Amino acid sequence: MHEMSLALGILQIIEDAARAQRFQRVKSVFVEVGELSAVEPEAIRFCFDAVIRGTLVEGAVLKVIEVAGEGLCFNCNQTVPLAARYDPCPACGGYPVQATGGTEMRVKELEVE
Repeated sequence: MHEMSLALGILQIIEDAARAQRFQRVKSVFVEVGELSAVEPEAIRFCFDAVIRGTLVEGAVLKVIEVAGEGLCFNCNQTVPLAARYDPCPACGGYPVQATGGTEMRVKELEVE
């Protein structure tokens, strides 16, 4: 389950920010998860809850913002919604479609005290 290592990475980002910005407690963590990122939102929530025990993040709420997949069709040169990486273009049915959005996962915002 790679979500556990991703949750540990999120915790590390927060701890680094806490040292740099000198905050003591985290109330909310906003994370963007792309539809094409191969990250399961429920799994990342579960893992996040496990890794924050005993840290300055304990008790914080993880808010997952799901980002839709998007791609550029090389056949019709349109930017189109993309539900899965190797799907055909929904506009023309052609291939290939290069993913251009919804592939990322990032910490977008922290609510701290």
